[in-house]
Amino acid sequence: MPVAKIVILNWNGAEHLRRFLPSVVAAAPEGVGVVVADNGSTDDSVAILAAEFPTVSVLRMDANYGFAGGYNRALEQIEADYYLLLNSDVETPPGWLGPIFDCLGANPDVAVVAPKLISYADRTMFEYAGASGGFIDFLGYPFCRGRILRCVEEDRGQYDDARDVFWVSGAAFCCRADVFRALGGFDADFFAHMEEIDLCWRMQLAGYRVRVVPQSTVYHLGGGTLQTDSPTKVFYNHRNNLAMLYKCTSTGQRLFVAVARPALDLLAAFSYLVQGRGDNFRAVFRAYRDFFRWHKDLSRKRCAIRENRKGSATEHIYRGSVVLRYLLGRRTFAKMTL
Repeated sequence: MPVAKIVILNWNGAEHLRRFLPSVVAAAPEGVGVVVADNGSTDDSVAILAAEFPTVSVLRMDANYGFAGGYNRALEQIEADYYLLLNSDVETPPGWLGPIFDCLGANPDVAVVAPKLISYADRTMFEYAGASGGFIDFLGYPFCRGRILRCVEEDRGQYDDARDVFWVSGAAFCCRADVFRALGGFDADFFAHMEEIDLCWRMQLAGYRVRVVPQSTVYHLGGGTLQTDSPTKVFYNHRNNLAMLYKCTSTGQRLFVAVARPALDLLAAFSYLVQGRGDNFRAVFRAYRDFFRWHKDLSRKRCAIRENRKGSATEHIYRGSVVLRYLLGRRTFAKMTL
């Protein structure tokens, strides 16, 4: 049997651990270990783990290396065939891992598989972070089956078919350890946000598939680290999205994006200014500043990805604009062709 480890990255999440970790421990099948990788927390997370969760292994890091760097450092120390990455604010019901293991066992070319994400707060609704599998449009804007930009759908079973997708959420990210290691894991330069989409894209370019299995469902609280409209999140999302596009797109798509995206991002920046959000306005320009500073490193990464390319992700990239669809009032996934 493959060796599987559930790994939860924690940073100052003591209350989340108390609230959600019991369900993870209870639902872990025999032989599946649970590891909490502490990302340099300054609260009492480590003390709570020692006192209240004696069966959970703890890895302690000396600083906060972000989602990407934190997981990379933790997984270097964990021997397993499957890594089951979970956010600290995810509730797992009994049996959630069965469909995940079945999918990985039956499909050796599937590098990562994820459950359906439902809102912990309202279990009739999809959860924003990943819903029932994610895609991007031609300009790099992510969306999901069950969430178009900020419009989240009610879960009525309409996306319960298991299928290949472009990306799955890092909130519940179940991957083959050998593929994760071979591709260098998450891009640690991202620190946080978009790193799972970037890795899913690189996995597909390396010839693997990404899949969602809604027969497995978990419940995600979401928004525990950064609020949706915080300037820090705006900065990371803009910067990392630009970096991901530079690294992974085809030549034709990259040229188109290089013209269209600055114009759209400028409009977004000025919309923040009109709303009185000067902090978010500045965050967009800081994102571009860092993106241009990364140019040399990004060129090197792009060359390495292109040289090792064995597959394509184009069939899961929406050829139109999800932003335009949204503005025209088409805010559900149901009638999109992907």
